[in-house]
Amino acid sequence: MNIHESAEDYLETILKLREDHGMVRSIDIVHELGFSKPSVSIAMRNFRENGYIQMDDDGYITLLPPGEEIARRIYDRHKLLTQVFIQLGVSPETAAADACKVEHDLSNETFEKIKAHAAGGNCPLKPI
Repeated sequence: MNIHESAEDYLETILKLREDHGMVRSIDIVHELGFSKPSVSIAMRNFRENGYIQMDDDGYITLLPPGEEIARRIYDRHKLLTQVFIQLGVSPETAAADACKVEHDLSNETFEKIKAHAAGGNCPLKPI
């Protein structure tokens, strides 16, 4: 499953908006990401054609299993990395912004180690 970072951001946004508001339409994505309506429309068409989302007659977006899997992977990374950065003393705003940058490029191996460390409640991070 190899898609571009921007596509991951769109799918993550759909998931986040769904969790926050229950239903998602393209205009919600426009407002959340600050993209133009035509850009979001083109992205949604591409996601429909590639089997990541479906849209009903009223324009409500549903993530299909492949889209849900990608969105959940990125959003889970975002939430955990944000929490870790905050625990390190980073402000919540900066932590969220930095997590957004890191979530796409971090290897699965490194993310799994961070997740295990956070879940284990191990000793605080020590200076290198």
